[in-house]
Amino acid sequence: MIKIGIASDHGGYDLKQQIIGEFTSTFEIIDFGCENSKDSVDYPDYISKVCHAVSNEEIEWGIAICGTGIGASIVANRFEKIRAALCHNQFTGQMARAHNDSNMLVLGARVLGPGLVFSIIHTFANTAFEGGRHESRLNKINHCSTNK
Repeated sequence: MIKIGIASDHGGYDLKQQIIGEFTSTFEIIDFGCENSKDSVDYPDYISKVCHAVSNEEIEWGIAICGTGIGASIVANRFEKIRAALCHNQFTGQMARAHNDSNMLVLGARVLGPGLVFSIIHTFANTAFEGGRHESRLNKINHCSTNK
């Protein structure tokens, strides 16, 4: 079973719980918080935990959720080895994996409903990286991150 991680702020807490409930039999899911509350928290505190786990190859890929997905996406892409994609539909989920070999799916809980989110996750999880011409682009991205 594939091991993935998930993290959210208070705005994504309900959606995170729904995702865990829906995919528990599909993935081994590590919950990096926020814990049992919709009280206001700072999304970098939780998104960074799942990003560390992906960067250190403790999990295969991760899901990060905040209200819009924008803040979570910004945080995630600050981490070395993270290729986070903010996805809004199945096509963006597919292309995130096929063309960008994304290892972090970012979702906006106040933008997307659970049914669409479940479909995006299914598509993301079942799409392979195409390699080829996309491989050279990833190499260029990796070069950018080493020249900060």
